[in-house]
Amino acid sequence: MAGLTRRRFTTAGAAGAGLLLCTPTANALDRALRRTASRAVATAGTTLEQVATAVSPGTTAYSRLTGGPGWPLVVRSDLVAAPSGRDDRRTALGSFVQFTDLHITDTESPARFEYLHPFIGSAHRPQEALGAVATSALVRRVNSLRAGPFTGRPFDFVVTTGDNSDNHELIELDWFLTTLNGGALTPNSGDPARYEGVQSSGNAEFWNPAAKLADAYTEKGFPQVPGLLEAAIAPFTAPGLDVPWYCTFGNHDDSVVGTLPEGIPGIEAWYTGRYKVIGKDESTKAKLGKAINRGRSVPLGELFGGSGTIREVTPDARRHPFSTAQFVRAHLDPANAGPGPHGHGFTEANADGRDVYYTFRIAPGVTGISLDTTTQGGFADGSIGLGQYTWLENTLKRGSSTYYDFFGAQRTQQVTDELFVLFSHHTSDTMGNPLPDGRHPLEPRLNGDAFVTLLGRFPNVVAWVNGHTHLNKITPHVGRTPAQSFWEINTASHVDFPQHARVIELADNHDGTLSLFTTLIEADAPYAADYATSTPEGLASLYREFSYNDIHVDLDRVGGEGDHNTELLLTNPLG
Repeated sequence: MAGLTRRRFTTAGAAGAGLLLCTPTANALDRALRRTASRAVATAGTTLEQVATAVSPGTTAYSRLTGGPGWPLVVRSDLVAAPSGRDDRRTALGSFVQFTDLHITDTESPARFEYLHPFIGSAHRPQEALGAVATSALVRRVNSLRAGPFTGRPFDFVVTTGDNSDNHELIELDWFLTTLNGGALTPNSGDPARYEGVQSSGNAEFWNPAAKLADAYTEKGFPQVPGLLEAAIAPFTAPGLDVPWYCTFGNHDDSVVGTLPEGIPGIEAWYTGRYKVIGKDESTKAKLGKAINRGRSVPLGELFGGSGTIREVTPDARRHPFSTAQFVRAHLDPANAGPGPHGHGFTEANADGRDVYYTFRIAPGVTGISLDTTTQGGFADGSIGLGQYTWLENTLKRGSSTYYDFFGAQRTQQVTDELFVLFSHHTSDTMGNPLPDGRHPLEPRLNGDAFVTLLGRFPNVVAWVNGHTHLNKITPHVGRTPAQSFWEINTASHVDFPQHARVIELADNHDGTLSLFTTLIEADAPYAADYATSTPEGLASLYREFSYNDIHVDLDRVGGEGDHNTELLLTNPLG
């Protein structure tokens, strides 16, 4: 996999004509890392210092992990040339951390279809029972870093860009809020004394850590880890974030396993009932998997019931699916205030669950905009409703002294300029879902191309930060003029390898340019742990290791050199 063992570093030519890609020797990599360290305030605790690396890279066999050389800074001048001497002039405007696709999962829920994982890899992950304790290790990393590595500015906030829960259950929502706010947490549902998910079922469709079965995971080399599931459901205390955090809505937060339409009659009975389907014949699995992958109608009774291998589990009312309004009101509950702010971005105006987008102040002169790109009509991908599109257009106008109208004509007005950073779950190339949203059933839906065109009309938009794809990818959007260009920053999930979060720093270079520094970070956990561990740090380490070795792992999600630790140059619209 590119970036894990043999690393390349990228530098931008002074003229900004393009990217120079090099595959250096160990000495060249060392020089690149030294140059990075000389420009940074600090590199410790980030992937500038070290990165999870396979002990046995380039094989299909199971591999343990170790700490490999860090990734040096990549200067990207796709949008504007990189002026010399900017390190000496720079002042920080904002610093924050992006979490995305945490997928806090109730793995014992009957309203899952893990048995389809040969056709839908995300239906079951061998590490997913450890999600809450592993996310707490990511929180510990942020708390220990405290500030951006290139500007030294203390973190203004953390933002989660959707898919905070996996199956929009009340219990998952509670675990998510507790993990970020801090407090006692028991990541177990159903029977309080035992684990009842597929990984203790004895079914060879899955890796059962306490039993050696003829399964694909064991064949790959997954170890036997007796006591792992007991440790996974044991109580622990989540430290919680030390800085304020904001929340953005994702498709897994608004629909059954992020795919099926919201409001299916009787779905609550499957969530809170006692029968969990853990296997079906190959023909039925193939049919259901194909239907879901192609976005076709799926018979619910056949998906969660009917014939097949059934496991009886302990019913639990806490598995009831939450509505969008319940999701917002849970954030507004004073009991979930944590480090603030009240509502974590949501206000009483969002409490009915219809419009769950909002603005917030990042720092003086910089406004954040959290969007809702989900639709409750079904499918995983998103789009934006006309009402929200119009609201966003008006919001950007109010903070821009200069912008371009729909026909491309430049407009000026007497307002105070703001810089804008946008946050959403979906990306520009995953916003093609035309299905109507049940919250606004008559409203047209606009796709990613229309959204990018809108943002390009406003020079004050500097970045669009998102998730959903579970990969690291940074895309320059080139406008009609340099001032109409912006960066799209997409970050890998915390559930699938490489399990990154991203530090983003915005700085004014005082030479007509801005810099966006992006630095990937990993959870605060050792790269290897004893399989007998039951400590939060050890379990978080195994979470990472199992994700790397998942039989469905896509190592391309790590991204390329220009998607990791970067300095993204762009024109400063304010001069």
